[in-house]
Amino acid sequence: MLATRSAVVVCSLFVACAVLVGMKVGDPPAVQMKGFADAFLETLDEEQKSVAVVPYDSPKRVDWHFIPKKTRKGLVLREMNSAQRTAALRLVRAALSEAGYDKTSKIMMLEGVLREMEGEGRNWERDPNKYYLTIFGTPSDSGAWGLSFEGHHVSLNFVCRDGRLVDSTPQFFASNPAIIMNEVQGPLGKGTRVLRLEEELAFQLVNSLSDAQRGKAIIAEEAPSEIRFAGEPQPKVGEPEGIPQGELDREQQALLQELVEVYVTAVAEPVAEVRRALIEKDGWEDVRFAWAGATKPGIGHYYRIRGDGFLIEFVNTQADPAGNPANHIHSVWRDVTGDFDLPNQP
Repeated sequence: MLATRSAVVVCSLFVACAVLVGMKVGDPPAVQMKGFADAFLETLDEEQKSVAVVPYDSPKRVDWHFIPKKTRKGLVLREMNSAQRTAALRLVRAALSEAGYDKTSKIMMLEGVLREMEGEGRNWERDPNKYYLTIFGTPSDSGAWGLSFEGHHVSLNFVCRDGRLVDSTPQFFASNPAIIMNEVQGPLGKGTRVLRLEEELAFQLVNSLSDAQRGKAIIAEEAPSEIRFAGEPQPKVGEPEGIPQGELDREQQALLQELVEVYVTAVAEPVAEVRRALIEKDGWEDVRFAWAGATKPGIGHYYRIRGDGFLIEFVNTQADPAGNPANHIHSVWRDVTGDFDLPNQP
């Protein structure tokens, strides 16, 4: 309940801040992002700007990952004052939907849960404010500039060009624990399940398949330990595997589309609309669903969904800090034609 209230408060602040910087709530995402980026940069001193702003053509722009790190590119939230953190997060919020921002906020809060569960002997700090914001280039209505927001279990990457948000991948969310099974301190209580739909809908789909359909959909008896192409600038996908949507019945097709929609709608609605339109243009018939591992919770499982222009991967094989098996999710949405607004060369 506290996390939900927090999301509502941030959303209200977002609307109020949009008015203060001279924008309309209905402005396109790139217009809002530019306005909030300018407002954020105005709060920084020169030393902070030198850390937060990186040239657009820097190799750091495509250097992404979700593992714990001692440091990352960009300016970390914990080295900002409260006004600067608010400005940074309202910039991130401008690129995301309410659902996407809620996921991001709760994943950050899970660092506090991990700190409590792992105790004094932990290997990492587990700080909810150890998330880094980077602006690539100069925010502008012409030309290209980029935004990254990244830390443990979150990597969000955006490119704006000529006043349009033209790329929003890689989009990575993870959750450890996938389900909080014990009582913990803080705003996230027992039973919290940040990536619930990403897992539940996939289980419903795979368990609805007939034996013949499972023969096509299940590509391995054991789940891989990790998503593919983690940290790589572009996914090298190869030939698609799994069962095509055209070989599913009507209810199964609806489940697959609902599952894809969960990933599509993490970003601002105009960007989600573009994602949907591209899938429709390419055609749903050949969108493929592939599964590996167990078909019930608590045992390692994995799926991927592949269309002509997108790739979804989801894996849950690791235990949480309490030892509960398969309770640690990694999930990603990638642009098969090229992440970071760059062409994906074969």
